[in-house]
Amino acid sequence: MAMLLLFSALLLFVPPMGTAEIDFNYPAVFNFGDSNSDTGGRVASGLESISPPYGETFFGRPSGRFCDGRLIIDFLLDAMDLPFSNSYLQSVGAPSFQTGTNFAAAGCSILPANPTSVSPFSFGIQISQFLQFKSQVLQLLGGSTKYRKYIPNADSFSNGLYMFDIGQNDLAGAFYSKTEDQIIALIPTILLEFESGLKKLHDEGARKFWIHNTGPLGCITQNIAFFGKDPSKLDGMGCVAAHNRVARLFNLQLHALCTKLRHQFSDSNIIYVDIYTIKSGLISNYAKYGFEYPITTCCGYGGGRLNYDSRVPCGHTATLDGVGPVTAKGCNDTSEHVNWDGIHYTEAANYHVALRILTGKYSDPPFSDKMPFLLKPKY
Repeated sequence: MAMLLLFSALLLFVPPMGTAEIDFNYPAVFNFGDSNSDTGGRVASGLESISPPYGETFFGRPSGRFCDGRLIIDFLLDAMDLPFSNSYLQSVGAPSFQTGTNFAAAGCSILPANPTSVSPFSFGIQISQFLQFKSQVLQLLGGSTKYRKYIPNADSFSNGLYMFDIGQNDLAGAFYSKTEDQIIALIPTILLEFESGLKKLHDEGARKFWIHNTGPLGCITQNIAFFGKDPSKLDGMGCVAAHNRVARLFNLQLHALCTKLRHQFSDSNIIYVDIYTIKSGLISNYAKYGFEYPITTCCGYGGGRLNYDSRVPCGHTATLDGVGPVTAKGCNDTSEHVNWDGIHYTEAANYHVALRILTGKYSDPPFSDKMPFLLKPKY
């Protein structure tokens, strides 16, 4: 894939005041999020199982990730010379948490879960899990030394990196029951909950925050299938215009929150990463990056532009209207597709996004002149 930078940041750079020097030598990473960075949390919780062809591109089998292979976080950690992050909920296979852990769970939201939520592991629950994790680690560190090769050092909690990729489900899920204006009015409430969680982490000693904004929700194949049947609802990329408008407004307010917190957390470093610009640039210029299909699902059923039918999820077999059985199978070459299963990106697309992040030019503050590690993770 080419490494040309075709788009500048979506938002104007606001010089940070009183922030700490950027440092990528992290002893541990603690991640919070949804399926974009879930390395096995939802599957380990027992809420859902996934079957082949998930995971087959890299792991050779399902790995708990909603992808054919690796996620953005996997490539970022690899570039930082850190191992893959084990899910906090993973108990089988003697997982090591020495370099941090991952609280992300597919389907989760920033706002507290309700009876209709896809996942109970909202951002507030993930924060509570972190507090429990930290408490247990500190207790173990005060006792026998036999556990120390499996858990972080005490100073990892203050020197570690806290990563966030969450909010997509709050917005995308709301479109099924609310108008665009109602969702826009909900954004401050969503971000107030997010801010509350960040403040709790700061109170616990977190000082290094890495925050992804949300991507172009209207370009997710599932959203196009449900909300894009009327061509007048689509934008120039063939994506649902309303979803992308809401995503951009959410990102503007998230960016403003990060700027505000830099003043409040004068002892901290807060990096805001513009995922929206990277992903929309990929979709609108897919051919330049070696992709053939920007919207068409790789692992889906139905053919056509979308190759997506919500009644037949990736890897599943179903009977539709008396016809069948039919199976949603993986495509022949996942590297030609941006979209994997109608909702999530392929490993190839995640790699592209990670490369753009690692240029340091899509972040506020930019860190391209602070990069001590390899710009190109292994692929």
